[in-house]
Amino acid sequence: MNLNINDYKLAVLLPCYNEDVTIGTVVANFRQALPDAAIYVFDNNSSDRTAELAQKAGALVVGETRQGKGNVIRTMFERIDADIYIMADGDDTYPAEIALQMIQPIITGEADMTVGDRLSNQSYQNAARRGKLGSYGNYFFTKIVNILFRCSLNDIFSGYRAFSRKFVKTVPILSDGFQVETEMTLFSLDKRLKIIEIPITFKERPEGSESKLNTFRDGFRILKMIIRICKDYKPLQTYGTVAASFAAISLGMGLPIILDYLKTGLVLRFPTAFLCSSLMILAMLSLSIGLILHTVTVHSKAAYEKEFKRYAWPLPGKSQSNDQ
Repeated sequence: MNLNINDYKLAVLLPCYNEDVTIGTVVANFRQALPDAAIYVFDNNSSDRTAELAQKAGALVVGETRQGKGNVIRTMFERIDADIYIMADGDDTYPAEIALQMIQPIITGEADMTVGDRLSNQSYQNAARRGKLGSYGNYFFTKIVNILFRCSLNDIFSGYRAFSRKFVKTVPILSDGFQVETEMTLFSLDKRLKIIEIPITFKERPEGSESKLNTFRDGFRILKMIIRICKDYKPLQTYGTVAASFAAISLGMGLPIILDYLKTGLVLRFPTAFLCSSLMILAMLSLSIGLILHTVTVHSKAAYEKEFKRYAWPLPGKSQSNDQ
């Protein structure tokens, strides 16, 4: 399909914290790839020359005082109006030259969000700043998500993404840190939004540019977020699993007591019987909570579906960003 990019209002969003080594190059690369796009650098309290060099390179610089990538993305989505959004990091690890390929599925309506898939290319495994532990962690968490949501994604942590206006203006950003990319992916899966992954090359950071990621700290945050997502978006399965566990333990411990009672007419181990009864009550309570929250999430999905449909797909020759 031939696309005339001039028919759409494009915005490149670059969240940054202390990226003065690379930000000028990143802005220049996206300017070359998307000459008509507005390029925004959101500076998150950098102590170096990130804001100065970004502005010198031709980007529109916006400050965000609340620390954390999630807070930056929340502000970006609130303040910037466009038909199509491209988000990348300011560390020059993502290829700006495939920006057109990233936004094509958005324009054609094939996707609400496209994700730059680093794991389909050996370059990610070879990136020094990630190391084997980071690569294994990405695989582990992605496997959990694929099981929970019955999907086949490859890279849920990628920071290189493109979004439709419909997505940007309706997705809630609740995280404040680097787990925000995972949150957007899980939200999209839960709300049955369309995701397309596009294989990309992944470059190592240039010398002098340091990663802000911490494998264990950020991995623990993401694990906590997945547990929260299971509780909030999959309550029946989550609380049902807890209920089944309690019920299984209760029956396993209580069956001998029941057999003894049938033989003798006496409860010979009263403390154990009391524990089994308590566990079964907890199982029924957990199942009841799961059923109630499941009903709530169904109504929440219906409300989101109604809100999502308020935003039209951008049509060639007409910007939709000011129509709402």
